[in-house]
Amino acid sequence: MRQKRVALINDITGFGRCSVTVELPILSALKIQASPLPTAILSVHTGFPHYFMDDYTDRMKEYIKSWRANHIEFDGITTGFFGSKEQIDIAIDFIREFRKKDTLVVVDPVMGDNGRRYASYTEEMCKEMQKLLAHADVILPNLTEAAELLGEAYPKGGEVSKDKLLDMAEKLSLKGPQKIVITGLRDNDTINNFVYENGEGAFISTKAVGGDRSGAGDAFSAIVTGSLINGENFKSSVKKAADFINKAVVLAENLNLPWNYGLPFEEYLTELR
Repeated sequence: MRQKRVALINDITGFGRCSVTVELPILSALKIQASPLPTAILSVHTGFPHYFMDDYTDRMKEYIKSWRANHIEFDGITTGFFGSKEQIDIAIDFIREFRKKDTLVVVDPVMGDNGRRYASYTEEMCKEMQKLLAHADVILPNLTEAAELLGEAYPKGGEVSKDKLLDMAEKLSLKGPQKIVITGLRDNDTINNFVYENGEGAFISTKAVGGDRSGAGDAFSAIVTGSLINGENFKSSVKKAADFINKAVVLAENLNLPWNYGLPFEEYLTELR
């Protein structure tokens, strides 16, 4: 018997509440051991006007070599920000080596938002991300990322029907993952998350409050990952994540926090379990 354990393939950012800085405490609150595998180390995230970034590509293989030598095993593997095609290749090799029969692999394809690819994401990286899907059990793209992964145009104005979302999710499932959430779909005063599993799709909704905030996707990914590993079903895991983030967004608005300061999630960690 031992605690459950998750490898976090993501960047470590000192300030701004995103990436591993968010995932680690949330998974700890869910009583799961979190083990970071850094893709980069940043002083603040790239939503700030000035930041320091140390790319970790050249050190990832030696880092993994140490885990291999120490015979470390994982119940879950999550991926987030990648800075290069090479890092995605390393992540694929890592999953192939460290995945056991019951290891859960969750991919958050951090590629873009609001109909635009992030400046750091090249066409080559997008193609490599499609290869990563074949190794995922769960993926958590927003609408921009779902369209990119399918090679489709972003829906005009971000408006999309349930039938279209079901079609997109079915096509994504053919690439590997059988559990899919198309996240952050804003519809007037509502935020919808489209949940797909076993050929069926449904919305899990919360009230829209304020605008986008850094790290919300990382918090969402950590809660879904941890809840699934703890034995919760898919829909309840997504609902737990959506409700938690909504509560933290409301507090952020009340505190008048800048968007790039992220979510004051610390206030609610003890409520996760």
